Amino acid sequence: MNYANGSLYLREAIVFLSALIYWGGVMINVRRVRRHIGKSPNLMKYRSLKENLLSLGWFIVIAGWAGQPLILKYYKSAFFTFIDVLYMPSGLIIGLTLALSGYAGTLWCYKTLGDSWRLGVDGKAKTVLVHQGLYSYVRHPIYLFQIIILIGIVWLLPTPFSLAILLIHFICISIMTRDEEAYLLKTHGSEYQEYYLKTGRFLPKLRKK
Repeated sequence: MNYANGSLYLREAIVFLSALIYWGGVMINVRRVRRHIGKSPNLMKYRSLKENLLSLGWFIVIAGWAGQPLILKYYKSAFFTFIDVLYMPSGLIIGLTLALSGYAGTLWCYKTLGDSWRLGVDGKAKTVLVHQGLYSYVRHPIYLFQIIILIGIVWLLPTPFSLAILLIHFICISIMTRDEEAYLLKTHGSEYQEYYLKTGRFLPKLRKK
């Protein structure tokens, strides 16, 4: 397949900038919450083997997300070869739309969570149980929007590496959500149990008529 250089450079730029903007936004939100609560909400501390593996997984996702456009310029292998059936002109628009939608949704979640937003489980604090907005339907919408963005990255740079990043990300968030839910159930008890039964983890739960 003939890949147009102009389009490819634009795709690579969008992917690189999306990583910088997204994780830059995370750091800005960390600082905002820290000013309000007097301590850092960045509570991801890695001690056990599981936690260290999660740390490695997140490093691969973040570094791979930002770094793949640079790798494509200097390193050639089957892992970084475009999947022809997915590389199409409309992929640029689809990928950009998904990335923008995912980031806009993330900002909405930040606003809804306010000072209850955390990057991990703080076993020494009890935050307010948020169940407004999207959280009335989905327990982890921020992770859902990350998935949407990474699907957009697959459309922009449809390589096996992009698919691997999406898979590793899904494994990481699947583990983290179970830990978060166990903590929230222990902290909020029946209130969280009722909320849990009414909502889906990443997608809204189908309501029985």
